[in-house]
Amino acid sequence: MIDPQSITIVFMGTSSFAVPSLQALVKDGYPVVAVVSQPARPAGRGRRLTLPPVAEAAERLGLSVLAPARLRAPEAVAQVASLQPDLIVVAAYAQILPPSVLAIPSRGCINVHGSLLPRWRGASPIHSAILAGDKCAGVTIMVMDAGMDTGPTLSQSITRIEDSDATPDLESRLAEMGAGLLSSTLLRYLDGALQPAPQDEAGATYARILKKADGLIDWTRPAVEIWRSCRAYRPWPGSFSFWGDRQLKVVSCRPGEGAAGLEPGRVIPLSGGKEAGVATGDGVLWLEEVALEGGRPLGIREFLPGHRDFIGSLLGG
Repeated sequence: MIDPQSITIVFMGTSSFAVPSLQALVKDGYPVVAVVSQPARPAGRGRRLTLPPVAEAAERLGLSVLAPARLRAPEAVAQVASLQPDLIVVAAYAQILPPSVLAIPSRGCINVHGSLLPRWRGASPIHSAILAGDKCAGVTIMVMDAGMDTGPTLSQSITRIEDSDATPDLESRLAEMGAGLLSSTLLRYLDGALQPAPQDEAGATYARILKKADGLIDWTRPAVEIWRSCRAYRPWPGSFSFWGDRQLKVVSCRPGEGAAGLEPGRVIPLSGGKEAGVATGDGVLWLEEVALEGGRPLGIREFLPGHRDFIGSLLGG
């Protein structure tokens, strides 16, 4: 059996999804010679420079952190190559590894991907699974090649997508699953006991990069689709519409039946006027929590008494 202490690793990751995998490598005794993450960026209302979650975790663990703006830049490639890693482990890094980096480690590059490959290759697999109404999601450990999540797979773990799951809930669960799967997979792969299996290209689907404009609600869509998008786009880009000239964020909601013949976007009373819903292309979207631009989120029963002209109004873009 391979001794983890004999395998030097460079870890590449950025978001909170990757943190448990980094922690698992350290706990399992692998020498992580450096962590490569995205540079600090302005965040919050004060636009203060903020480190990515993986960089913060690496600093807490006493690990060296590299933050090249472009991994494919010759100086960044040379810096990684100078570390002479046996293996590169990647999880939610947010940059594509160029062939020059893939060729560096003698044991290859391993990726912890938040989907059941070949379904949902690409940048937003967790969001995409919720948007599509998938019953299940999962994590795949794969050997990376030059394609977009096209490399052969080593192992997978699966979980049910609950109706209550928004992206942060599912992402947190998959992050922990991915860390556990990485631990149980890596030594078997390095020992030669686990052989990579090619993906079935016939089942491949792709998750696109999300944009802020994706959060704008199209009320002509069915209520169930809008409900999925509200869960998928939490916390970013969020789901929003406009009430007059003010942006209205739909924080949480649920789909229901009814509203036939009503104009999509029309706000209607529910529960005797104590609650409100919005007519859609098919069914009613029950509003549970909303927030006006610049305001804090309010439950709909708290929101309505202070905004009595809301019911009967027309929401739009």
